Amino acid sequence: MSKIYLVRGQKIMLDSDLAEMYNVQTKRLKESVRRNASRFPADFMFQLTSKEFKFLRPQIATLEKGRGNHTKYLPFVFTEQGVSMLSSILNSKTAIRVNIQIIRVFTRMREMIMTHKDIWIQLEKLEKKLAGHDIDLQLIFNHLKKFLIPPSQSSRRRIGFKANHGK
Repeated sequence: MSKIYLVRGQKIMLDSDLAEMYNVQTKRLKESVRRNASRFPADFMFQLTSKEFKFLRPQIATLEKGRGNHTKYLPFVFTEQGVSMLSSILNSKTAIRVNIQIIRVFTRMREMIMTHKDIWIQLEKLEKKLAGHDIDLQLIFNHLKKFLIPPSQSSRRRIGFKANHGK
């Protein structure tokens, strides 16, 4: 799961990571994809922008030092469907075995997300319920404050008889 990243709201894998798993050079993987471009629409595979790659780079394992070990071109990234499609163009036993493992990981991730989604929905319901209680409690406290604050002398009505001293 550590080789699956989130870009543009989609879970993706880098061409270099897939090439390493399939035991082929990244260059050869890209060549195969370009030869079969019609099998990879934008929702299966896309190329990162320089801004996306710059943001993603710290998450990627450190590149090896030395000549030719740094990426010269922006990488292709593959969604779950794109990874599945790779098995149709990389027709080796290794590719098929690796694809099965990757698809299982994507499926497990989706299950985990759905499980957590149910928890989030329950928390949101609870939060709304508590927000309603907060409003009710605020009203109760406002009414109680009216009884605790003594009325001012000027607004208080006098009780008793008024003496008429001048007659």
